[in-house]
Amino acid sequence: MRNVKKLLKSAQKPSLDARKLHPFYRGKIEVVPKCRIRDFSDFAIWYTPGVAAVCKDIQANPELAYEYTNKWNTVAIVTDGSRVLGLGDIGPEAGLPVMEGKALLFKYLGGVDAFPVCLDSKEIGDIISTVKLIQPSFGGINLEDIEQPKCFPVLSRLKSECRIPVWHDDQQGTALVTLAGFINALKVVGKRIDRVNVALVGAGAANICIARLLMLYGADPGRIVMTDSKGILNRSRTELAAYYPEKWQMCQDTNFENRSGGIAEALEGSDAVVALSASGPGVIKKEWIRKMAPKPIVFVCANPVPEIWPWEAKDAGAAVVATGRSDFANQVNNSLGFPGVFRGTLDVRARTITDEMCMTAADELAKCISGSKLRPDRILPTMDDWEVYPRVAAAVGIKAISQKVADRKISYARIYDQAKDIIKRSRAITTMMMKKGLIKKSSV
Repeated sequence: MRNVKKLLKSAQKPSLDARKLHPFYRGKIEVVPKCRIRDFSDFAIWYTPGVAAVCKDIQANPELAYEYTNKWNTVAIVTDGSRVLGLGDIGPEAGLPVMEGKALLFKYLGGVDAFPVCLDSKEIGDIISTVKLIQPSFGGINLEDIEQPKCFPVLSRLKSECRIPVWHDDQQGTALVTLAGFINALKVVGKRIDRVNVALVGAGAANICIARLLMLYGADPGRIVMTDSKGILNRSRTELAAYYPEKWQMCQDTNFENRSGGIAEALEGSDAVVALSASGPGVIKKEWIRKMAPKPIVFVCANPVPEIWPWEAKDAGAAVVATGRSDFANQVNNSLGFPGVFRGTLDVRARTITDEMCMTAADELAKCISGSKLRPDRILPTMDDWEVYPRVAAAVGIKAISQKVADRKISYARIYDQAKDIIKRSRAITTMMMKKGLIKKSSV
């Protein structure tokens, strides 16, 4: 009991520290110059009158914006605050700390300059029109924390109507990192992806995209069983057809035995469960895990608290346990994916981010942990393994080129080296500012 209390106290510490540090720094990101300012006469180059010549060049050839401005390295993080982490519809202002955190990760892990764009509207048309209108300022769009089902048409339309790559991190980012962890978890337990029964708990944006990538990677659709708050998705759930077309599609594409019931029935006999549903604990029970197949894989990734505590899942017999939290082993963290994916996408100037690019990123991420390094408590790299990001960037960039969705055709080595240099620079800037006291030291 004492050990459980210690674990619970440790799990609560990040929230306590966050309440102290956010007001201390009054935000996590800022804009600083990247050009030399030798004296005030340089502003005649960087601003008026010199900048007019650059503007005229871009007017004649808009593609020069990628060469003359920071557009090539700039991403907008767009949200309406309707589904923020595990907190739900908390609004754009309350979502801003999360978007700032995302921008921090973009910069530190991928060398990408990202900016929060929190919208004061939840209308699909407003979100789509706003993103299309701000395209000239950005090289890519990261959609974030937009509730389902509207997140699906928002992404679909923007991918087809925008000139720059658009992705939804809650779909593609979560899916690719989950797939990477799943690939390695299967290696640990000695099972094949085409022969495992998989229960997906939660039928939101993340798990629907995870199901799609799992099937693309070789999972048997008939062996996949997905649940939502009403139970298992099957072909009798016709009420979904009108309002949740993506769920209804899963009713038809998975669960060939047409199983019914709830989470307990979905887990029974399954080799793996991937849960992205309601914040726990207690959403998944120990006795349900005990009825899974031998050596079960348990991914419980709800935030801020997993559907079952990891130590409870292990007590119930789980061979591999992963969560979405950094304070437990095997964190399934989008931060392992999106910085490298966008780094590679921006560097080859890809016009979109395909499922195949995501699958390539997942495969490369899985390969970063191999041999003796691969263990039940080590199925994924961590954010400390910074070499992961240029590897993912280069793999994604080359895949974009091979799919003919990239405007720049450069070699793997060049993408990798450029990504490595940009990421090292980003980290060095932060380290230097900390050492010089330009980033204040806190008492926490």
